[in-house]
Amino acid sequence: MSEPRPAPTVGQVVLGKRLQTLREKAGLRREEAATVLRVAPTTIRRMETAEVALKIPYVQLLLRAYGIATDEAEAFVILAEEANKPGWWQRFHDILPDWFSVHVSLEGAASLIRSYEPHFIPGLLQTEDYARAILRTGSVGQIRPDEIERHVALRMERQTLLTRPDAPRLWVVLDETVLRRPVGTPAVMRAQADRLLKAATMPNVTVQIAEFASGHHPGTYGPFVLFRFAVPELPDMVYVEYLTGAVYLDERAEVASHLEVMDHMVAQAATAQRTKEILRDFRKEL
Repeated sequence: MSEPRPAPTVGQVVLGKRLQTLREKAGLRREEAATVLRVAPTTIRRMETAEVALKIPYVQLLLRAYGIATDEAEAFVILAEEANKPGWWQRFHDILPDWFSVHVSLEGAASLIRSYEPHFIPGLLQTEDYARAILRTGSVGQIRPDEIERHVALRMERQTLLTRPDAPRLWVVLDETVLRRPVGTPAVMRAQADRLLKAATMPNVTVQIAEFASGHHPGTYGPFVLFRFAVPELPDMVYVEYLTGAVYLDERAEVASHLEVMDHMVAQAATAQRTKEILRDFRKEL
């Protein structure tokens, strides 16, 4: 049986879906594909859903059974070998829970990230001191004191995706509560306000504040993140986190509902330009 992985890379997710498409085009059921490998049908399902790594000999046998031409099969195998390489975040496997490993993988592959946060500055926009202050309070799960610096380092490395050549677009809506609830010292909050103002000038980053004065809005149920990808095999996904884990939603109706809510919040929140004024005024208050 194929070896399980703690969390799939996005490459494995994409290639798994492609394997499923190729199998279906060949007119084979999972049970029939399983006989090619002499494995249980569940192994085929797990390969197609990226629950296991793509064993190259298995991939080669399946591609042959699906009638894939030699050149195309060789190209697929090269992609599979690349997809099986550990993601950079797996260096943090000692402190990174499986459910969040998926988030980091999706984050790195997304072309658009839309986020609503009612409690904290999103990790992609936090300063080191702000992140450290949050982690020290234990507000985001049970983290041992000796692990805090590793978590901060992971968070800072995640932020490098915003300045890479193919950086995704990040569009964040923050509830005003995020500013009004102090994290750490006033100096920490001042530096965090400066970080937000700097991020707001980046061409691929949009920040909006949902002000108290604008009243109730449909996102008050809780934070969530919308991911959109450039590759057609990956549908839009929604990430919803709770205290000890997270859920990933890709059903079209669920994603559409979250997208509609996000669009309502964007329309109701302060504009990006007005948000910069709010942040500058907030900075003066500290």
